[in-house]
Amino acid sequence: MDLSTATFWWVLAGVAVAAELTTGTFYLLMIALGLAAGAVSAHLGLSASLQITIAAVVAGGATALWHWRRMKLPRSAPVAENRDVNLDIGERVQVDAWGSDRTTRVSYRGTLWTARLVPDSPAHPGPHLVKAVEGNWLVLAPASPH
Repeated sequence: MDLSTATFWWVLAGVAVAAELTTGTFYLLMIALGLAAGAVSAHLGLSASLQITIAAVVAGGATALWHWRRMKLPRSAPVAENRDVNLDIGERVQVDAWGSDRTTRVSYRGTLWTARLVPDSPAHPGPHLVKAVEGNWLVLAPASPH
């Protein structure tokens, strides 16, 4: 069995896609696009040097465009503060009193939680919002400024 140049390019593209599926590195898909472009140029009968050039330009361009697009998108909040990851963020709790170390125990979701106050916030009792969850601690901020 004799493999054509186009088949070689397609196999490389498939290997890049398989590697992306196992690693989760989206940039490998951009490289696979370049390898597919090399396969198409082989089907068109272009020379080997042109196939390599086209594959490199398409892979490099796609990778650069993807990187530029990712840098333009807003960054998501850290996991501890991201409502998309933790549905507790933004929920209201009632604080009866704060300790001298700016911690308290609050009833939330049917159990008692240890909570601490975000830095630079006044330690007043009343309604508070969950700003972050750090391990089994709630990080609270006043629901309304005093």
